[in-house]
Amino acid sequence: MTPLVSIILPCYNRASYLEKCVKSVLAQTYTNIECILVDDGSTDNTREVAERLMATDERVQYFYKENGGVSTARNLGIEKALGEWIQCLDPDDWIHEDKTRFQLSCLEKLENQNVVLYCDYERVFLDSNQNIISREQNIIGSLNREELKQRLLLPDFLAKSPFPVLQQCMLIKKEVLQAASFDSRLKALQDRDFALSLLALGIDYIYTPIVGTFYTKHETNRTNNWEYMKNYYVLLYEIEAGKSDELRHYSQPGIKYFLEQTLIEKDTNNFFKLGKIVNYPVQLFNGKFKVNSRFSLFIAYLLRMVLPQSLLYENLRGSRSQKIINFISTKILRLGKLSPDKSQ
Repeated sequence: MTPLVSIILPCYNRASYLEKCVKSVLAQTYTNIECILVDDGSTDNTREVAERLMATDERVQYFYKENGGVSTARNLGIEKALGEWIQCLDPDDWIHEDKTRFQLSCLEKLENQNVVLYCDYERVFLDSNQNIISREQNIIGSLNREELKQRLLLPDFLAKSPFPVLQQCMLIKKEVLQAASFDSRLKALQDRDFALSLLALGIDYIYTPIVGTFYTKHETNRTNNWEYMKNYYVLLYEIEAGKSDELRHYSQPGIKYFLEQTLIEKDTNNFFKLGKIVNYPVQLFNGKFKVNSRFSLFIAYLLRMVLPQSLLYENLRGSRSQKIINFISTKILRLGKLSPDKSQ
């Protein structure tokens, strides 16, 4: 008997994308599925689109809840799901018609089937009219547990490899999901925290080589909002650093990057949050200032508050500032007050 697969779509004001996504679910070559739409307090016509889709296929279900973020919507969908296997899918994405069947076929050689299956994906860039303007294939490959932890805690813009475990790419045994849930504090980056929680429980991640998901990038993605994403990266690192020394260690490249960025932006709150979890030493001002303690971190903060950034960061200097600094440096050298370093 083929197991039931529950595909969960948390929806918030994505009505214009929803039908294409649901149709990709209903078109699966593996047909024993249910499609659960969780409306997270949408203010657009999500309900109307959902009702129309339910009328065309009895496998589509709809649930409404007050807005609480994607994590709470996914958790409600998991609670309502009857399937033995669970797939979460964002409503502005879609899946390959053979994804479910192929991933389940990869279980045949596994003794322990309480696992997470993950696959490759294609990033699809859309214009404001949802026309495809470019595509980018992301092949993940098989990664071990340590490689997964390290990559999950590295921001994508600092990484040389694609993000490995998109929720849209995963198929998860429901028994596994009962051991963890999506952290409702995280309205972004919750996929990373969730995956790390499962790895901490000893759950195996099994690579299934298919480009199974089409993950869209468009102008309304919240990931385009730097301030929004920065705040959630800081929260993610606080959460993971509090779990274990290992996760705190793997978080350090990201923590040190954002520590510098919050210093540049004079973001005092996030700067000192990161200062509590950074491992010393850390280089600030583009490597010009070595910080060995919280006291020296505070000194760096004071310097940034009183000095213009053009004095502290060469790459942030305008041509006028650079000319002024060069002029002053030349005058000082001529007066013999500072000798140039002949070793450079």
